[in-house]
Amino acid sequence: MRYITLILLLSFKLFAIDATLEIVKNTNKIPYIVVERLDSDNADFGAKVLKMLVADLKVSGHFQVYDGGVKKSTNIDYADYKDKKTDLLVQIKVSKSSNNLNGNISLYDINTSKHIYTKDYAENDAKRFPFIAHRMAIDINSYINAPKIDWMQRLIVLSRYTTPGNSEILISDYTLTYQKVLIKGGLNIFPKWADSKQESIYYTKYLNVPTIVKYNLNTGQTEQLIGSEGIAIVSDVSKNGENLILSLSPTALSDLYLYNVKSNNLRRLTNYSGIDVDGKFINDEKEIIFVSDRLGYPNIFAMRLDGGGTEQVVLHGRNNSAITSNGKYAVYTSRESDNEFGDNTFNLYLISLSPGSNYIRRLTASGKNQMPKYSNDGESIMYLKHYKSQSALGIIRVNYNTNYFFPLNKMKIQAFDW
Repeated sequence: MRYITLILLLSFKLFAIDATLEIVKNTNKIPYIVVERLDSDNADFGAKVLKMLVADLKVSGHFQVYDGGVKKSTNIDYADYKDKKTDLLVQIKVSKSSNNLNGNISLYDINTSKHIYTKDYAENDAKRFPFIAHRMAIDINSYINAPKIDWMQRLIVLSRYTTPGNSEILISDYTLTYQKVLIKGGLNIFPKWADSKQESIYYTKYLNVPTIVKYNLNTGQTEQLIGSEGIAIVSDVSKNGENLILSLSPTALSDLYLYNVKSNNLRRLTNYSGIDVDGKFINDEKEIIFVSDRLGYPNIFAMRLDGGGTEQVVLHGRNNSAITSNGKYAVYTSRESDNEFGDNTFNLYLISLSPGSNYIRRLTASGKNQMPKYSNDGESIMYLKHYKSQSALGIIRVNYNTNYFFPLNKMKIQAFDW
């Protein structure tokens, strides 16, 4: 298993408030935490979990982190750690039995000279070692009452091209270190989580026509929902999982539809002679935003689900081909150049969806930045970045002015969902 190198590349001041000032107990600074590994039954996986835990704590934005390496003794010299200005100490142990992996963590508060807790973690597949580290980081983060980072343990579902005309769907952790193929054979594209528990997905499979299929991760069972001659894509899923926004083109170019999975009722939302795609629920699911070429180029529009006309949302750029939203804010792609014979720059922009607001902020500065997706808590943004000959999966921690990248290493992602 390759290691993912975590690199802090960009920093943008998005907000005037330093969110980290509110997360620390009894101090006015970000806590300094040392992570150590005790001698364990499996040094290989112990080193991997240590490396991943250090990276997770850095990505959280809530800690100053130091990799303390391997320790022979379990004795804690609190005075020595205090002299080094340490606030928290983490010691981990990792053991492997058959294909089962077990992790153990002990957390110490150096300022109060107290052992806080010891906790065990287990995975029945050693390849899932990143999730032991992710859960450790979540628990450490909870101790200092920092904003939650539960998104770290969520799965990413993505489709990647394998050979011409073929693609497979797989799941991974957010760093792409753990990967497991779910579906292969033929063209399988546009995966989307079907529920908040991440038990099922929707995806598009080319049968006689493009067809939306539901796949259960636990049972492996599939169910065909609806097909369309041109495209058939699940663009968004309501919070309760009952309503879907579909991009379909049964007769001409694509329009948006609202589909209820319980009643199988399909209601057309747009009726435009051009292209309407990529609809997303906003405003407590009373409205949607979507991409349309009704101005002669891709741009972002909004409309109410109970009827009414469409409204242009984005007034910047002339090629805004993707959109994501957490309900209050939206992030969209914008082409920044018009190079007919070479690469063009696509950047991400953040806008407020509050009525009358003109808030806009650029999130990226170079390369092709595409396919933005909000995390389920609405605090982070995942996207694809292509710069020169390199590609990476990026995460923007919006409130912490940081941007992290995980190299794709020749993986060609078609689409993903978080």
